[in-house]
Amino acid sequence: MSTLIRNGLVVNATGSHAADVLIEGEHIAALVTPGFEVQADEVIDAAGKYVIPGGIDVHTHMEMPFGGTQSADTFETGTTAAAWGGTTTIVDFAVQPKGSSLLSTLDKWHTKADGNCAVDYGFHMIISDVNDQSLKEMESCIAQGVNSFKMFMAYPGVFYATDGEILRAMQKARETGGTIMMHAENGIAIDQLVAQALANGLGDPVQHGLTRPPELEGEATSRAIQLAKVTGSPLYIVHLSAAQALDAVTAARDTGQNVFAETCPQYLYLSLEDLAKPGFEGAKYVASPPLRPKEHQSSLWRGLRTNDLSVVSTDHCPFCFKDQKQLGVGDFSKIPNGMPGVEHRVDLLHQGVAKGEITRERWVEIVSTTPARMFGMYPRKGVIAPGADADVVIYDPAATQTISAETHHMAVDYSAYEGFELAGKVDTVFSRGRKVIADGAYHGSTGHGRFVSRDLNQYLV
Repeated sequence: MSTLIRNGLVVNATGSHAADVLIEGEHIAALVTPGFEVQADEVIDAAGKYVIPGGIDVHTHMEMPFGGTQSADTFETGTTAAAWGGTTTIVDFAVQPKGSSLLSTLDKWHTKADGNCAVDYGFHMIISDVNDQSLKEMESCIAQGVNSFKMFMAYPGVFYATDGEILRAMQKARETGGTIMMHAENGIAIDQLVAQALANGLGDPVQHGLTRPPELEGEATSRAIQLAKVTGSPLYIVHLSAAQALDAVTAARDTGQNVFAETCPQYLYLSLEDLAKPGFEGAKYVASPPLRPKEHQSSLWRGLRTNDLSVVSTDHCPFCFKDQKQLGVGDFSKIPNGMPGVEHRVDLLHQGVAKGEITRERWVEIVSTTPARMFGMYPRKGVIAPGADADVVIYDPAATQTISAETHHMAVDYSAYEGFELAGKVDTVFSRGRKVIADGAYHGSTGHGRFVSRDLNQYLV
């Protein structure tokens, strides 16, 4: 099966130019000079539209256990929603319970995902139990194409790792070429602030943000950077939300240290004001790190322009408002942490293009190309070029849409962006050459998605 996409503007991270895109089978076969005659089984007219590489969301949590419940999206529903939003690859987190092995955890996540995904997928590994066995198993994970390992400075008693444990894992990453990903918040101090708030009868959702101040994200980020400097390990800060944390990342990158960071759409568009909505509405916006005061948003946009923030992922971890978020009525510490977003990342970041915050090439870079390079999938993914997987999105910058839980495809009963009016919309989506979204309808199938065995971080110096 061959498809020719005619008359579109091909947008890569390196530039934009008019070209026709020929897809043969699962791959991009050629970029063709406009007007040059090429035969194909199907021809699509993309006049007035962008042709971009499929989005890559490298931070999702499908079917993730948390606080006696689990995130609402399965691998089937979550990857289908991703496809609707122009994301053709996700990288999900396999969560090691304390006392178990990394390899048995990886097997468990393969069982969850294999045969159940609508688009391609890979895994990161969460290390919650640092010991001689798990450090040795990091090597086996890398051999199986899982070479990024997330650790936590937050959540004492659950995922928390001491500085000594982090140092040991970083030493192993330096030895093997793996990348340490860090949830950087000072969990010991945060737990004290949470206990004090509850003791004073302060149980509303806004307290989630007030007891996790940005200074404690900045402190933890700085500490993680120093541990990475001592060990020589690469470090990737996940879901960075605060200007203080960004300052630490920027300073490290200015010295040439292998420090990278992502942010998420919620930190660019939502704020502490949403956590403070009346009643229990603020619970919809509980995630960690929390939403920050609005003044942090300009710093994050600047970080995206300067490449001190390299990637925008979603931290997609949806919990329904009814029955799940409501577990924390009267006690904000029991609200499941996480927000939905995998379906809207590409569209939300396009608003940065529409408003002049970033160029369209930078848009493609942060939602597709850099994630592919950072996590060892480039040039198979993340670029419109001959030989690449035909993960292709036709995007209509002139279209408009309104986000609503009534029309989204995620398995969650609310939208964090309810009523947002957006400029631009995904028109057509190909996953490895298969048309999965077209004409406002889903044409994909569960099981089409394949596991992506990833190479090492391509930015390491």
